[in-house]
Amino acid sequence: MTDEQSWQSPAERSQPGAAPSGPAPHGQAPSGQPPYGQAPSGQAPYGQAPYGQAPYGQAPYGQAPYGQAPYGQPAYGQPAYGQQPGWTPPPKPGLIPLRPLGFGTLLGAPFQVLRRNPKATFGSALLVQALSVLVSLVVLGPVTFIAIDRMERASAAESDAVAAGSVAAILLAALIPVLLTVLASAVLQGVIVLEVARATLGEKLGLFALWKTALRRMWPLLGWVLLLAAGYVVVLAVAVGAVVLLAVQGPALLGLTITVGVLLGLGTVALLAWLTVKTSLVPCLIMLEQLGVRAAISRSWSLTRGYFWKTLGVQFLIGFIVNLVSQVVTTPISLLYGFATTLIDPNNALGTIAPAVASYLLLMLVTLVITSIAIVAQSAAVALIYIDLRMRKEGLDLELLRFVEARELGEQGVADPYLPPHAAATTA
Repeated sequence: MTDEQSWQSPAERSQPGAAPSGPAPHGQAPSGQPPYGQAPSGQAPYGQAPYGQAPYGQAPYGQAPYGQAPYGQPAYGQPAYGQQPGWTPPPKPGLIPLRPLGFGTLLGAPFQVLRRNPKATFGSALLVQALSVLVSLVVLGPVTFIAIDRMERASAAESDAVAAGSVAAILLAALIPVLLTVLASAVLQGVIVLEVARATLGEKLGLFALWKTALRRMWPLLGWVLLLAAGYVVVLAVAVGAVVLLAVQGPALLGLTITVGVLLGLGTVALLAWLTVKTSLVPCLIMLEQLGVRAAISRSWSLTRGYFWKTLGVQFLIGFIVNLVSQVVTTPISLLYGFATTLIDPNNALGTIAPAVASYLLLMLVTLVITSIAIVAQSAAVALIYIDLRMRKEGLDLELLRFVEARELGEQGVADPYLPPHAAATTA
């Protein structure tokens, strides 16, 4: 036994884990420590994870590696177990996203209708406006010419009677184109409603297809327009009649007459605006849900309940934008029309009528274009409000998604998603 080795008892030498008290020889690890390159007892070697932990770069047990779905769950973009693989409808298959619409979408989408299908929308509006102007010229022009000629030829004794008769004839003749314009505008609104409804589903119908479908519901539309016009006339007649009754009492009630007139005027405007908003969805309901006039009025009343100010705000802003653009465009032309003789023909070489007629025709053409744009935008805004309210109150967006998915899968006999549930079940 040397001095570098210490004496150990037999009991200590018999213990397997006992370490010598002296240093280990050169090149060997001390007792109780593994040689170089091996992990200590209870620790995993380098590059291997301890028990219960996955090695570096591998997912733990029960978890999928990065980029792969866990066991029992489908990978991204693949259907789950038990589901048939199929096409998932996009959130925006057409004009608008199939979800409740925000205020900005309701303001911008009506003008996108013009860009998306200009022939069917702007073309229809321009055609209706041009026909209205043509009818006005054909009917009102000759009547006005004859009436003026009679007044010029009338004697002094008959001048008053002839003038009254001529004015009455002109007013009656003016009612004909106005009535035709109102009726044509009603059918045009139905055409725009159909275009917006089909564009929401990603469909694009032609001019003749839209008019063919709209003419099937022409009579309920015309009935509604006439009823609405009659209601306006009654309200205005009552207000004007009340003011006239006070005015004929003499100057003693002049102050009261003015006060009542102002209050009745404001009240009449508010009442007509309220009725217009509450019944603004009637054309949409007649066209898309195929309801009668009475049922459409009742349903429009219920759909707009709780959304009066939003409906009013969208329609008011659309009208304000269109009128502002109209004024910006037509004001220079109106000024040009007023000074046509001086600006176009200062030497009167063509006569005084030709420049004025040219300016008037230009003004009429621009007015036709702007009016057509206004009709399309306002009608499309009403249709979008209808779709938005049904999405919020009835879950129409889910029905539209189901319809788009079924159409892409080639299913036949799918019911129209815009029909109410009971009507869709009957149709199916």
